[in-house]
Amino acid sequence: MIKRRRTTTLTDTQCAAAWQTASLLLGYPDEALLARRPLLRRAVAALPDGVAAPLTRFLDHLDTTPLPELAADYVATFDHRKRCCLYLTYYAYGDTRKRGMALLRFKHAYTTAGLILDDGELPDHLAVVLEFAAIGDADAGLRLLSEHRAGLELLRLALTDAGSPWRDVLDAVSATLPPLTGRHHDAVARLAAEGPPEEEVGLAPFGGDPSLSVVQPDQSGARP
Repeated sequence: MIKRRRTTTLTDTQCAAAWQTASLLLGYPDEALLARRPLLRRAVAALPDGVAAPLTRFLDHLDTTPLPELAADYVATFDHRKRCCLYLTYYAYGDTRKRGMALLRFKHAYTTAGLILDDGELPDHLAVVLEFAAIGDADAGLRLLSEHRAGLELLRLALTDAGSPWRDVLDAVSATLPPLTGRHHDAVARLAAEGPPEEEVGLAPFGGDPSLSVVQPDQSGARP
């Protein structure tokens, strides 16, 4: 069990399966994702209900929604709504110079674990962080997720308010993390009221394409 890292009762294997599944479901929907649905359902079936139920609802949505509609909804949700940004450091730092240092922290964590991030990707994309937590370093991945918990919760609330099916994926991710504290609730309320800091700067050195994935040297990262 991994109670030393979180207060849930998920095992290491269950957490890895939940994070890897959520990582895939938060990527741009394509034929490859649809082809993985049977494998993802088998992985989800081994998870506790609090994590499995929302992931199953989203997989049901994949089954009943045409791919072009899924893709259009993904773009409308994550590319056109700032409150639904998948880049974790955006919530705390906006497009400011401080965000560059925060991104380096993510890249350092990946490098320390012996993983290489594909060129053109920002290291704080939620799908990338979840994949890192699943196949790289679970403790380091959990720390990154916990440090940006307020942004995660704001994203989850924004998706819920929008009636987005991706809210189920965020509900599942949240269920793998320790319960929210009063400090987290205060941080979420502050972010919701004030929004991220504003200071437009270029982030080109850190990449810009949210497509996955974190990969190990000389081999692609294993996925369900």
